[in-house]
Amino acid sequence: MILSDLSIKRPVFATVLSLLIVVFGLAALLGLPVREYPDIDPPVVSISTDYTGAAAEVVDTQITQVIEGAISGIEGIRSIESSTEQGESRTSIEFSTARDVDIAANDVRDAVSRVANQLPDEADPPVVQKADSDARPMMWVTLRSDVWDSAELSDFADRVLADRLSVLDGVADVRIGGERRYAIRVWLDQERLAARDITVAEVERALRANNVELPAGSVDSSTRNFTVRAEGRLSNVEEFRELVVRRDGNDLLRLGEVANVQMGVESDVSRLRANGQTAIGMGVIRQSKANTVAVSDAVRAELEKIREILPPEVTIAESYDESIFIRASIQEVVTTLAIAVALVILVIFLFLRSWRATLIPAVTIPVAVIGAFIGLGFLGFSINVLTLLAVILAIGLVVDDAIVMLENIQRRIDEGEPPLLAAYRGAKQVAFAVIATTLTLVAVFVPISFMGGNIGRLFAEFGFTLAAAVVFSSVVALTLAPMLCSRWLRHSPESAEGHRLWAASEKALNGLTNGYRRLLQFSLNQPGLLLGLGMVGLVIAVVVYPKLPQELGPTEDRGVIIMPTSAPRGSTVEYTDHYVRQVEQRLLPYLDEGIANRLLAIVGFRDDEDTAFLIMGLVPWEQRDIKQQEVASEIRKKLADVSGIRTLAVNPPGLGQRGFSQPVEFVIAGPDYESVLAWSDEIVERARENPNLQNLDTDFELTRPELRVSIDRERAADLDITIEDVGLTLQTMLASRQVTTYLDRGREYDVIIQAEDANRATPADLGQIFLRPREGGNLIPLQALVSVQEMGANPDLRRIDRLPAVVISASLADGYDLGSALAYLNNLAVDNLPPEARVSYRGLSREFQESSAAIYVTFVLAFVIVFLVLAAQFESWIHPLIIMLPVPLAVTGALLALWWAGISLNIYSQIGIIMLLGLMAKNGILIVEFANQLRDKGYEVRDAILEGACLRFRPVLMTTISTVFGAVPLVIATGAGAESRAAIGMVILGGLIFATTLTLFIIPVLYNLLARFAKSSNAVEKELERQAAGLSGGTGLAAAPRNRADDF
Repeated sequence: MILSDLSIKRPVFATVLSLLIVVFGLAALLGLPVREYPDIDPPVVSISTDYTGAAAEVVDTQITQVIEGAISGIEGIRSIESSTEQGESRTSIEFSTARDVDIAANDVRDAVSRVANQLPDEADPPVVQKADSDARPMMWVTLRSDVWDSAELSDFADRVLADRLSVLDGVADVRIGGERRYAIRVWLDQERLAARDITVAEVERALRANNVELPAGSVDSSTRNFTVRAEGRLSNVEEFRELVVRRDGNDLLRLGEVANVQMGVESDVSRLRANGQTAIGMGVIRQSKANTVAVSDAVRAELEKIREILPPEVTIAESYDESIFIRASIQEVVTTLAIAVALVILVIFLFLRSWRATLIPAVTIPVAVIGAFIGLGFLGFSINVLTLLAVILAIGLVVDDAIVMLENIQRRIDEGEPPLLAAYRGAKQVAFAVIATTLTLVAVFVPISFMGGNIGRLFAEFGFTLAAAVVFSSVVALTLAPMLCSRWLRHSPESAEGHRLWAASEKALNGLTNGYRRLLQFSLNQPGLLLGLGMVGLVIAVVVYPKLPQELGPTEDRGVIIMPTSAPRGSTVEYTDHYVRQVEQRLLPYLDEGIANRLLAIVGFRDDEDTAFLIMGLVPWEQRDIKQQEVASEIRKKLADVSGIRTLAVNPPGLGQRGFSQPVEFVIAGPDYESVLAWSDEIVERARENPNLQNLDTDFELTRPELRVSIDRERAADLDITIEDVGLTLQTMLASRQVTTYLDRGREYDVIIQAEDANRATPADLGQIFLRPREGGNLIPLQALVSVQEMGANPDLRRIDRLPAVVISASLADGYDLGSALAYLNNLAVDNLPPEARVSYRGLSREFQESSAAIYVTFVLAFVIVFLVLAAQFESWIHPLIIMLPVPLAVTGALLALWWAGISLNIYSQIGIIMLLGLMAKNGILIVEFANQLRDKGYEVRDAILEGACLRFRPVLMTTISTVFGAVPLVIATGAGAESRAAIGMVILGGLIFATTLTLFIIPVLYNLLARFAKSSNAVEKELERQAAGLSGGTGLAAAPRNRADDF
């Protein structure tokens, strides 16, 4: 092998090569961003169109369906979701991950602009934006004060703090939660308006006309020019009260006479409390490509500076921070890494019993691992939980090549060759096996990187990191390792004098090898028995597989519990807040007991008065004995009897999944809302029989109380009043309508008109609103024109992939898995729904379905690629067959380990199973390659495999044990994110131990049966030489038998 020959002859060259790998690797490592997961945010583009005052059904037919029709032809769409509420249409398009979000957004803008003229004239033009799915705060900072009220806190946050945080590197936006922004409120009094014979529209016009500032030009003399500024703006409550609304002869009617003008707040919907105290929250949203940990560090540093200038009566604290889990998780992984390295080096020492020999594979670990970061930097990946997981698994793998190399050279030295020659010949002898195993492992990891969908993107970094580490380890094994062996290795001790430990361990290892030889001879005589055992293994796998629970990812202890809360549709914020306080009272004891250290409650979440949101942060992992999952189950029981609202305790999803929806989201779509509603009700009714599906709910409920105002068009035309007048008047009186603005300390605030609370408390109050005919004349009460009826409405019409749809959501009882839940609902749908119904999934359920399909394809793909790579290397179809046939046994071992440990079959354990393909093939390659070399020497098939297997027994044992010990720290991991690491560690542990035990016997038996049908890999080359020798009459170079230097 050129590389190993060159390295032994030029030791400095070999050293420099490894040093360069380390230098470049460190340079790449310093530039890599730190995240929790790879960046897999799908490209999402959203279109929002407002059509003020229109009913949901109207908006649905006139806007939503038109827009959906226009965009459906754009390439690369993964799903289209629309929701239509009164007065607004929202469409969200998710593209496949390969699309560039900027190009996708431009395509959407083009498509929307083509149908803009088909939309109603009164509707606002559609707004297309790149909705970054990351746009949710990664950190909440809360402001509290016992002296200031929330409007003052809100103003302070807005003026002083928000700007300081939003200019930090990596911060996209700062949202103020529980914000109470100052505004001047004009509360109109209907009776006084009627008494003074003035309408709402006239008050509005007066406000707009008397609060303007127009540029008035300039006055120029011969030497100077003056700009003229007409001060037409009103700036305080007193000026607004004195505003003249109308002049009757000499009487001036002022705004203060028909309305109550006061300083108030824009919206009173949102409330925020931290640990039970009223507060203002600032949510920091990071830019989509920014590094969470770096942003968090920057915010914390800025907060330290802010604390120095805070008024004494205000306190500021971090209430929620996503980076805590990331830091803890990465800290845990680094600890695991250190343990794995120590264990692997210990294993090598126990086998080689010489510090000199142990140092050689130990040196390859840092070089290969640091080298892997060159690949990460080059591909623009990040340091995250998955890439670090790959590094831990790589520890066991990267020493393998070096061990194989070293063990072979040591064996030759012990047989009497000088170290330099032994290194030269020994390296040549195993170079092929080293390259073959490397290519095989890379062949396994590359398909992982090409899995479909988000999960594929997630694990691309995992696969590439492992592949890079393995490639660099083989480079080191072929350059640095043989060179160090030629310098450092010595002959093993001849006698037991002074080497008691060595002698005892050598005796034990020889005993093991001899025992293996005897068992192997027995196996070769009884091939049927062993192949039968192999078949039993496969049957076990088939039996265990359906028993395993299936889910997307294990529920991790992320140290935070999220509680989305909903009150009955149409509840006021006061009602919702009353019950949320009851929930908080039940949760505050956790803070006193030292299990949790922060509780954040946001009522009126996203300006919906009937929704709220609680986040409870637990103390760090090492400070509590109870896991987050157990706390969440406890909370569910505690909150079950809070009537009035429904609160779900959700464990936040892992694997970079956004949002806090329930794990089960089952979509039923069909031709129209009536049928879809009927079908979904039937499915929910049946699903309630399954006690494992909890909190069953649909998103289509005709429960929101609604007042339908029907206008008598004949009467209206008769009285000279247009429908628009009615609509605008109602809007002004009942909705907070911003009519103008005022300036205060350099910022602009709104002036909002609305009827006084007492004038809009009951449906009858609608009739007492007055209008004036277009041409003037007396006031006409609204009740003369309209009839009002109360009904239940669904406030939100949802369409998924252009069909009317209802989403059925549910959470899972402890111990019930997502796979079973979706299978159960699917069966219900098949049995109860007509053929025109369409069933699909959303959120976590959709990812689960897509990844389950992708993982089987990936497994088959990896199997085929490995087989083909081996066939190309061995120049035979039979040898790779011998190596690959026992691989399914590893799957049996893995499934048994999962079943025993009670771990689900999730993405992590499935990726582990795919990895086993490569790990198992590796052992087979070592045995088959040596047997082939012996056959080339003229051995019989049976003798060749017996000798080859016994010679390779020690290295196979060593590499397997080192890989197993590399996985042990994963299995016993605790702390942040331990669940996912345990899943992959358990698979490798179980699979390797079970399969290696069997492969050591099954591969030789298969070889003995099948190898006689295979030719040597250089058969064609020899035939060429023979023919050339025959032609040249037995003279010249071709006839001289080549000296085989590397004799056994």
